[in-house]
Amino acid sequence: MKLVVFLFLLLQASRSADSRCFCQVTGDLDDCTCDVETIDGFNNDKLFPKLQTLLESDYFRFYKVNLNKPCPFWTSSSHCGLRDCAVKPCSPNEVPEGIRSSSPHNKYSAEANEQQSECEQAEHLGAVDGFLSDKTKEALLNWSKHDDESERFCVVDDEESPDSEHVDLLLNPERYTGYKGPEAWQIWNSIYEENCFKPYTIKLPLKPNSFQSSSGTEAKIFYSWLEGQCVEKRAFYRLISGLHSSINIHLSARYLMDDGLFQQKWGHNVSEFRQRFDWELTSGEGPKRLRNLYFLYLIELRALAKALPFFQQPSFRLYTGRPEEDQRHKELLINILQLARSFPLHFNETSLFAGNEKEAALLKEDVRLAFLNISRIMDCVGCFKCRLWGKVQTQGLGTSLKILFSERQIEALPTSSHQRPAFQLSRQEIVSLFNAFGRISTSIRELKNFRSLLAEEQ
Repeated sequence: MKLVVFLFLLLQASRSADSRCFCQVTGDLDDCTCDVETIDGFNNDKLFPKLQTLLESDYFRFYKVNLNKPCPFWTSSSHCGLRDCAVKPCSPNEVPEGIRSSSPHNKYSAEANEQQSECEQAEHLGAVDGFLSDKTKEALLNWSKHDDESERFCVVDDEESPDSEHVDLLLNPERYTGYKGPEAWQIWNSIYEENCFKPYTIKLPLKPNSFQSSSGTEAKIFYSWLEGQCVEKRAFYRLISGLHSSINIHLSARYLMDDGLFQQKWGHNVSEFRQRFDWELTSGEGPKRLRNLYFLYLIELRALAKALPFFQQPSFRLYTGRPEEDQRHKELLINILQLARSFPLHFNETSLFAGNEKEAALLKEDVRLAFLNISRIMDCVGCFKCRLWGKVQTQGLGTSLKILFSERQIEALPTSSHQRPAFQLSRQEIVSLFNAFGRISTSIRELKNFRSLLAEEQ
C-alpha cells in the first residue's frame, strides 16, 4: 500500500510542467466566441511573420518619446541604475529626414488657432523639403493636427518638448532588465488597486513582492466579484491583466542568461516563465493570466481590422523620405490589415456600452479616464527601458480603444481631400498601435516556444 501511495505522489510531482502552465489555456475564451487554438494558428502561421517585417521598417522603428517627465502621483526615490535599464536615444542624423520633418512644428489648443497653425506647419514642411507633393504635405499635417482630448484614452507626449527624443525600438528591445522589488510593484499595485474598479476590500489574486498568488479563498472571492461586474469593467480588468502577462512573457523570453565580460547572452528562462504562469506555483492564477493575454490579442486585432478604411485613404502616407520603400511598406500594412479583417472569430465590440445611452456614455467615460490614468503611471516607472515600452504599449492599447469606439467617424471618412476627417491618428499613435500589437503577437508566438521548452524538460 505504501508503495502505491509513493508511486502516486511521484507521478503527481512529475506531472508535465507544460500541462501545468497551460492547463485551461485552451478552448473558448470568456466573453468571446473565439478559441485559443484558432488564435494560435492565425497568429503564428499567417500574421506574425508579416507584422515583424513591417515593424523593422524605418517608419515603425522610430518612436518619439519623453522619458524625463516626472511621476505625477508620488515622489520617485531613484531611477534604475542598472545598465540594461538605459535607453539609447537617436542622434538627429540617425533618424530618416521624412520622420524628422513630420514632427509637429506647432500645436494648437483652440479651433481659432487652427488656420494659422496649419500655415506655419506648411511653411516648416516647405523649408524642410520643397519637393514634397501636396498630398504628402497634407498627410504629414494630418499626423499632428488632430488633438481632441475627449477621444484620447492615453496621455500623448509633447513631441516638441526639448526632452522628447527619437528612439530606435529595434536597438532598445523589451527584455529583462533586473528592475524589480517594491518600486516595480508600486506601479502594478497602483494600476490594479486604483484604476481597475476594484473595491479595496477585495484582495487581488496576486501578492506584491512575490510570484505567489493569494490564498484559494481570496482568489475565489476576487473572481466571484469580477464575474459579478458588468462586461465593460470585466473586460477592462482582463485587458490590464493581459498586458501584464505579455510583459512578463517578454521578460522571460529575453532573459539575461549570461552576463559575460565582453558579451551578454539572452535567451528563454523557463524557470522564470514557470514562476509567473505555472498552475501550482501561482495557486491556479497563471493560466488565467494567459487567457487574458488572448483576450487582449482579440481586442487589438479587432481594432486593426476596423482601422483599415483609415489607412486605405489615398492621402495616407508612410513618409520617411524614401518613396519606393514607403509605398511598399504601405502595401504591406494594408495587406496585414486585410488579413486581420479576414480573421473568422472577431471580438464583438458592440456588446460594450450597449445599454441605456446615458449610462453607457458615463461608463465609457469612466473607462477612458481609468486608462488615461494608467498611461500617466508609466511616467513613474524607474527603469527607462521599461518606461519606454510601457508608454508604447499603453498608448497602443489606448489607440486601439479609440479606434473601436470611433466606428461612425471611420465609416464617415471623407472621399474628398478638401474635407477635414472627423477621425485622425497621429504618427505617434500609428507607431504605438502597431508596435503594441507586435508585442502581443510576439507573446502568443513565444508561448509556442515555451510549450516546447517545458516539454523538453520532462
